[in-house]
Amino acid sequence: MADASTTDASHPRHQLDGVIHSPVRFSIIAALASVDEAEVAKVRDAVEISDSLISRQISTLDDAGYVKVKKGYVGKRPRTWLSLTAKGRSAYEAHLAALRAIAPEL
Repeated sequence: MADASTTDASHPRHQLDGVIHSPVRFSIIAALASVDEAEVAKVRDAVEISDSLISRQISTLDDAGYVKVKKGYVGKRPRTWLSLTAKGRSAYEAHLAALRAIAPEL
């Protein structure tokens, strides 16, 4: 029988990213992974969450360095755009790789 400490340390679940692992944050990152940039309202609607929830999740992802937040205006209306940083894209790809190692048929 294998040593439990060796088994625990080698399981792919240890490679899951705690920031991205939240279903809402994972959905936000996944929505951003296929675009260069997206308006917050589009991401919010795609992920089907409220304004307050996306705001909190963006703060967490921004603090981790996973998303870039850009504010500006369209006409006189304020807008906010999101994009994945290189760090965010790398974390997302590593997280997906860990999920695939756990469930290879993904």
